[in-house]
Amino acid sequence: MDAVRQRRATALADLQAKAERHNTEITALRDAYQAGDAEAVVSYFEAVFQRSEYPEGFPQEHSIAFSPESKQLVVDYEIPAMDDAIPTVEKYRYVRSNDEIVETKRSEKTRQALYAQVLAQTALRLLHEAFDSDEARVVESAVVSVFVSTIDRATGRPIRPCLVSVRVSAEQFAQINLDRVEPTTCLKQLRAHVSGHPSDLVAVKPIVDINMVDHRFIQEADVLSTLDSRPNLMELTPGEFESLITNLFERMGLEARLTQASRDGGVDCVAFDQRPIFGGKVVIQAKRYKHTVGVSAVRDLYGTVMNEGASKGILVSTSGYGKAAFEFANGKPLELISGANLLSLLSEHAGIEAKIQAPEGWIDAAVE
Repeated sequence: MDAVRQRRATALADLQAKAERHNTEITALRDAYQAGDAEAVVSYFEAVFQRSEYPEGFPQEHSIAFSPESKQLVVDYEIPAMDDAIPTVEKYRYVRSNDEIVETKRSEKTRQALYAQVLAQTALRLLHEAFDSDEARVVESAVVSVFVSTIDRATGRPIRPCLVSVRVSAEQFAQINLDRVEPTTCLKQLRAHVSGHPSDLVAVKPIVDINMVDHRFIQEADVLSTLDSRPNLMELTPGEFESLITNLFERMGLEARLTQASRDGGVDCVAFDQRPIFGGKVVIQAKRYKHTVGVSAVRDLYGTVMNEGASKGILVSTSGYGKAAFEFANGKPLELISGANLLSLLSEHAGIEAKIQAPEGWIDAAVE
């Protein structure tokens, strides 16, 4: 009898210890999420979206990233192609005289309209779930992109086109009454990138490439950082930084020309995209900042684009952007490249693995 009690006591102690460890982990995750830690925020929203229930046949595959510099959540989500999501049969009818079941087919136009609704509703649902579940309010803006993984009927090869991509701030989304909106019209008002022919898998460009939302920034120096051989963009001379930016865009296919050294230690240059129809004059400004870039720098870029008669403006920063900057750029021919984006572009197009670490005592130049 004593042996049985001992085994029960041991088992109970093990369960209690396991529960305490679990509770400690949950508490640590909660505290890290509330502090805006990138990994904790991603883990939190992974749990949120994993609990979402969708109709049978939805793959429910998703990828999540979080930029603590911009407080921006990025969600890539997959839905089925139209043939897998919208049945060709609308209803079945039993004909007693012939003792048979007769199908009523949906028209192709009806199926396409229904699929467009599924696409729009999915994007809005993801935004709603993201903002509604963010109890600590660590997310100031969210980017949702909806993809389809399927086979290209022309080539037989796998493809993954993006069919909708939308960015919206938490404040802006809170003004929307989802019970009364028409989903596709709502996305249009939010200036979303929406495929003109989603049933044909005509792709749009994602507003944010989730692969570029990485965390190779070094927040503070430590012993290991002295062993890091990657060039630090914040320690380059102004001339070296100018050459780096102009050479990068040349590697990306633009003809970049430095117009002047920016008085705030950055780069001002004009590039030319030689592609027909889509090309033209591009104004590029690059800023080496430690702190989040405010909306004033984006306004300045837009003014320069208008004055130069350029087709597009690109602002590159070694930090991130606030929600006001994204809101101002939305719907304008402007592209905001954060420090994480810049590191990814350098790796992809120039083969340079760099890092961003502000030296001690670094002070951001004032925006003129």
